[in-house]
Amino acid sequence: MKIQFCGAARAVTGSCHLLTLDNGYKILLDCGLYQGRDKEMKDFNENWYFKPGEIDCLILSHAHIDHTGRVPKLVKDGFDGCIHSTHATRSLCSIMLLDSAFIQERDAEWHNKRQLKRKGKDAVLREPLYSEEDVKKTMGLFEGHSYDHWIMIHRDIDVMFKDAGHILGSSSVTLRVRENGAEKIFGFTGDIGRPDRPILRDPKPMPEVDYLICESTYGHKEHEGKPAEANRFLEIIKKTCVEKKGKLIIPAFSVGRTQEIVYMLDKMETAGVLPHIPVYVDSPLAVNATTIFGSHPECYDNELHKYMLVDDNPFGFNNLTYVRDVEISKSLNATDEACIIISSSGMMNAGRVRHHLFNSIDQKKNTLLIVGYCSPDTTGGILRRGVEKLRIFGEEKIVRMDIEIMDSFSAHADRIEILEFIKNQQGRVRKIFLVHGEIERQESLRTYMFDRGFRKVEIPELGEAFELK
Repeated sequence: MKIQFCGAARAVTGSCHLLTLDNGYKILLDCGLYQGRDKEMKDFNENWYFKPGEIDCLILSHAHIDHTGRVPKLVKDGFDGCIHSTHATRSLCSIMLLDSAFIQERDAEWHNKRQLKRKGKDAVLREPLYSEEDVKKTMGLFEGHSYDHWIMIHRDIDVMFKDAGHILGSSSVTLRVRENGAEKIFGFTGDIGRPDRPILRDPKPMPEVDYLICESTYGHKEHEGKPAEANRFLEIIKKTCVEKKGKLIIPAFSVGRTQEIVYMLDKMETAGVLPHIPVYVDSPLAVNATTIFGSHPECYDNELHKYMLVDDNPFGFNNLTYVRDVEISKSLNATDEACIIISSSGMMNAGRVRHHLFNSIDQKKNTLLIVGYCSPDTTGGILRRGVEKLRIFGEEKIVRMDIEIMDSFSAHADRIEILEFIKNQQGRVRKIFLVHGEIERQESLRTYMFDRGFRKVEIPELGEAFELK
């Protein structure tokens, strides 16, 4: 058996790992889009470390685009095997991949218009990574599964999905592989969620494995606690919207983070502590995703089930408006009213949030609240580092708005939570491979693991392969 790391190696996005059995059977774990502007990764999304037509099956850990965003391209380029996921991941992919196709087509159109205007017949035109038709074909290959059951996907391979508590439908993946008269257990954590978070159940430990791929996004730190998080969030709302009478702009991924923020605001409204201000969720994808959240209560935790006895709609309250229409979205840029705007994308590298940022960034009364990880080379990553000026839509803007950061909102486990999630592997696991993290954070996590008894921890490079004997 051999594992090759074809994405998210010493980087946080583009998850993609190829497991090849001794008999040649090929299993792809995730097939994500690289999100960022790193020059070294410029061509990543266009190319493969393998031939798509030779992949026998694809297993998805969850629906986030950095884990699924290249699946339609995989299909377009020759893959026609089965795509295994949880039921909720399949539901979310049905809207997220269509949204991604729309973005691919729009970006290609914008690029081609600019090239033709500048270079005429000498223009180098670009094709979208994939189209809506490719997505429709892709969805026909999905097979949804429940949690906590071994499923035979090949005569020599069983798979089990366990709730990872990261987003709706997220899972760890455990493979039971029979080859050469022996059985090996291979594990992939996917993205590890956090215990005691709103909406979703806590992450469930995986079965004991021989080899493990483990995420490491926040492997260098510990998150802020839950009570402090809620209090600080409310303080930021009051300072921005009540005292300064400004806009609170919250860039948030359409799936997971947006619903968690809305749920927290809903509980504040129910408790009577949320100021009387309008709240807008400005993302068509987030609107559709919230509908899907409502149809998968099997993923909810006990706290949400109890709250729904008091409020049967945890994702809606009187001052909350879900915005689909682009003209209404534009009107939010012109209004002077104090309000909260939750908009995608979370890293601010695309989407409607960029327009809100463009129109608000140079006003002191406004606040940008960053509630999750941003790749260093994205707009969000640049603002996290602290800059006086930002170039956006070809114009240089002075950064006058307050920048607040609350990593405690992250759906990724911190280093303590990662160790808690994998502690049952100690004594059995032969080797751990760290993925989905920046190299400095991975090295910090490796040291943290080593000091706590995990001695064989690798940090693979992109494209690197390992024999698993």
